[in-house]
Formats: sequence, C-alpha cells, structure tokens
Amino acid sequence: MRLYGLVAAGGFRRHATYRVATLAGLFTNTVFGFILAYTYMALWDERPRLGGYDMADALAYVWIGQGLITVCGLMGGGFEDEIMERIRTGDIAVDLYRPVDLQAWWFSANLGRAAFQFLGRGVVPMAVGALVFDIALPERAVTWPAFVVSVALGASVSFGIWYLVALSAFWLMDGSGVTQVVWLSGLFFSGMLLPLTVFPGALGEVAQVLPWASLLQVPADVYLEKYQGWGVLRAYAFQAGWAVALLAAGRLLQSAATRKVVVQGG
Repeated sequence: MRLYGLVAAGGFRRHATYRVATLAGLFTNTVFGFILAYTYMALWDERPRLGGYDMADALAYVWIGQGLITVCGLMGGGFEDEIMERIRTGDIAVDLYRPVDLQAWWFSANLGRAAFQFLGRGVVPMAVGALVFDIALPERAVTWPAFVVSVALGASVSFGIWYLVALSAFWLMDGSGVTQVVWLSGLFFSGMLLPLTVFPGALGEVAQVLPWASLLQVPADVYLEKYQGWGVLRAYAFQAGWAVALLAAGRLLQSAATRKVVVQGG
C-alpha cells in the first residue's frame, strides 16, 4: 500500500510541474464558465424552476461543472493516451512484468492527478463563480466534506471508464474511435451541457442511472443539498457501485489482455 501511496504522490507532483498548462486550463474553464453562466441565466429566466433548480442552483451547477471537468475526467482522464501509446509501441510488456498491479498503479497515479486538479483547477473556477454570480452555497458545513467524498468517488468511476477505453487498444491498436465515442457520451450523459434532471422522459431516467452521472450530476446534487439524510449515502452507494463494477470489468479485461497481448508491429 505504501508503494501505491508514493505513486499517487508522484502523480500529484508530476501534474504540479505543468504550471503554464494549469494556468491555461484555468483561463479556459473560467471563460467557458462565464459563457455557460449567461446562457443558463437566459434559460432560467424563461423557466425559473427548470429541472428542479432555481437560478442560484443553476449557476452553482455551471461552476461546479467547470471545476470538475478535469478532476473527474469528463473529457478524458489523460492517462488513457499514455497507456494506449505504450500498448502500440510494446512498452506495456515491461509494465506487465513489473512486480506491481497495472490497474492499481494507474489508479493511484490518477488519484494523485485528480487531487492536484481539484486544488489547481477545481477550486479557482468555483471561487470566481461565487464572487461574480449569486450562486447557491451549502447551508450546512457538513456538505463540504460530503461533496469532496462524492468528487473522489466520481474520479474513481471516471478512472474505471477510461481504463476500459485504454485497454481496448490491446485489440483495436488505435483506440481513437472508442475515445471519441466515450468522450462525447461523457460530455452528454454526465450533465456537463445541461443537468440530467432537465432531460425529458425516459432519456432523463436512463441518463441518471448511467455511470457518467457519477462524474458531475451526483457531486453537484450533493453540493446543492438535493440529498437529505440517508439520501447522501444512497448517492455514495450509486457511485461506489459503478466504481466497483467498472474496476472489476477492467480487471477482467486486463487478465484477458495479459493472456493474449497483441502489439502493433509484432
């Protein structure tokens, strides 16, 4: 366990060195936050309780989304490209022979990355949104740690999704197509464009039980105190259930890959 703790710390330090990229990402998230905030304001002016949110809730949702876009890997975890490249070049064989578990190694590294992104690119956009707009803030102090726990579970679900995408390269060689499909699915079904509670009928019901809901919709609702009492634990159970299922699927796919490794070029 100590080894994986060191890997997580290394993942944090690694991403902390990309200061220019972090600042550029902060700027981009903030700009898109303003664009979405004013779009939401126009929409909620017409429908004041759309999706069960008032204006302050909707604005908070915008800035939570901008804060979590990299933390929970809504558009990719980053590590999947590195794994795919190592599969393509054959370097993954070295990783498989190391006396460490491949999945646990990358999970720990991604946990460190998510922790840095939460501090480096998560807190600032939310703070900007709170300063400029009248966003909803939690009424109870306990909501803040509850929100952090939900974000951590969301990051775990995100890893499970993108690890499966990365392992697909063992058979597809070029996983760019799968990456694009999952990227678009995550953008839509996480609630990044609009809260899932706005989606009509069966589409909304299906969207709220898919794993992508764990990345943004659930943490946002925890922050907005939409869950009361045992509802928070049920939200955690939903996220944890998907995390376990996806990690188990990744374990099975990893086992299959180690039995028959296909590397482009021989």
